[in-house]
Amino acid sequence: MVIGASGGIGSALAAELDKRGCVVVGLSRSGPEDRYIDIEDEQSIARAAERVAAGGAADLVIVASGALSLGGKGPEKSWAALDADYLARLFAVNATGPALVAKHFLPLLPRQGRSAFAVLGARVGSIGDNRLGGWYGYRASKAALVQLVRTLAVELARNRPDALCVTLHPGTVATPLSARFAAGRETFAPDEAAHHLLAVLDRLTPASSGRHFAWDGAEIAP
Repeated sequence: MVIGASGGIGSALAAELDKRGCVVVGLSRSGPEDRYIDIEDEQSIARAAERVAAGGAADLVIVASGALSLGGKGPEKSWAALDADYLARLFAVNATGPALVAKHFLPLLPRQGRSAFAVLGARVGSIGDNRLGGWYGYRASKAALVQLVRTLAVELARNRPDALCVTLHPGTVATPLSARFAAGRETFAPDEAAHHLLAVLDRLTPASSGRHFAWDGAEIAP
C-alpha cells in the first residue's frame, strides 16, 4: 500500500515496488473512486481500508503524503507569523492524518511474519537537531509524527511482534513540495529517494520499530 501515490515520492515508491514484483495498491486524493483517500477525512480513510481489507492482508503500508507549505504560504520564519488555523492544518496533514491512517490500516497487517508501516518524516522534526529555528508548524507537526509513530509501535508490538512501525526521512527530493527550498541542498530525484527508502526498510528489524531513520539508514535523534 502506498498512500499519497500521486505525489512525487509516492509515485516513485509505487513504481519501485512494482519493479520488485510486488502487488501495489496506490491511494491518493486524485485517484479513481476505488483508489481514493483523503487523509484529512477519517471517513475516507476508513472506506479505503475497508476496500483494501477485501483483498486480504497488506504486508507494507507507506504513508507518503505531507506538506511543507499550504495555500502558497511558506514556512514561518518568525513567531510573528504564527497562525492557529495554519498550524492546525499542518498538524492535520503531517501528524493527525498519518495517525488516522494507522488506526485503520495497522489492523490489515498480518498477525505473523514480517510487515511494515512507514511514514515519511523529516529531519527538521528532530527536537535535538533544531539549531536554526523557524519553520514552526512543519517542525512541530513532524516532531508530533515521530512521537505518534513511537507510540503506535509500542502497541503494535503487542499483537504483531514481527512488524515494524517507523518514520523515514527521504532527504531533500526534487518534488514540488521542496522546490522552493532546495537551493544549496543535496537533492535526490524521486526514483533515487524511493530506492533509498526501500533499501533502509529492507535492513530494519522489529527491534528498529518506533524509531526515525534517514535515507542513508542513520538514526535521527528525537
